[in-house]
Amino acid sequence: MIVVTGASGFIGSAIVWELNLRGITDIHCVDLLQQDDKWKNLVGLKFSDYEERDAFLKRILLNDPALKEKVTGIIHMGACSATTEKNASFLVENNYKFTQVLAKWAVKNSKRFVYASSAATYGDGSDGFSDNHASLNSLKPLNMYGYSKHLFDLWAMNNAVLDRIAGVKFFNVYGPNEYHKGDMRSVIHKAYGQIMETGKLRLFKSYKKEYPDGGQKRDFIYVKDAVNMTLKLYDSGSNGIYNAGTGKARTWVELGNAVFAAMGRKPEIEFIDMPETIRDKYQYFTEAKMEKMSAVYSGKTHSLEEGVGDYVKNYLMQGEKNL
Repeated sequence: MIVVTGASGFIGSAIVWELNLRGITDIHCVDLLQQDDKWKNLVGLKFSDYEERDAFLKRILLNDPALKEKVTGIIHMGACSATTEKNASFLVENNYKFTQVLAKWAVKNSKRFVYASSAATYGDGSDGFSDNHASLNSLKPLNMYGYSKHLFDLWAMNNAVLDRIAGVKFFNVYGPNEYHKGDMRSVIHKAYGQIMETGKLRLFKSYKKEYPDGGQKRDFIYVKDAVNMTLKLYDSGSNGIYNAGTGKARTWVELGNAVFAAMGRKPEIEFIDMPETIRDKYQYFTEAKMEKMSAVYSGKTHSLEEGVGDYVKNYLMQGEKNL
């Protein structure tokens, strides 16, 4: 039995979906559903059981014999992914301590453990985007979300755990099943809504002279590719930290043009002021170094145009269809 935490979330539900495509249904889904609509991501998926996070955590802490017997591994996607979350205590407890407890249990009981880290750990990118462990101590995340992820990466390395588990540093993931994420939805999803409503797309102005308005660059990866990379790591037994991106940074303007093209519309882009609250925490450039992941995962990844085209035409234009 595979445990998937964050199973109703964006990437977690996509992992359950892909496991189902592979004929795997003995999946123990764990999440904290509360009052939002992410439960809808579970509808239509096949799994053996669902359990709320706190009840599952209690059983882990008690070293429940049933879990030791049945669980073959944990794919830990459960976390607060809001880069604007300001409650540092909540982020430490939810993103750092929870992951630490699960990792300790998995290592102690010789279970496979793959967890979600984040490209937010790289900060402004001045120290590069290498997933080489030697660079971990030099990274300076720009927000508390990134720091909460970085804390666990450091703990795993400093406690000789990182060679027994695998972490995935997701770059800018987009795709179906992100509909519940509010402000944390991808710009593709937001762009589609804006274009449908107003006929145009609004993007942030640049506040660095080396980047024109809309010329800020990110490594955008389609959720289907991110999931396949994660499951390849899980299946291969490869350990350590791995980037999950495309290895090719693209501009926001290119992203916007891809959305317009998928919708069959002529691009019309307006540049607006960036809120002052995020100007000093904004990443102007991200681009995953993919050598380590490429040695494990040899599958093809969608180009930005291919991924956006699939997402827009087959999911957003179909009434925000789920995976």
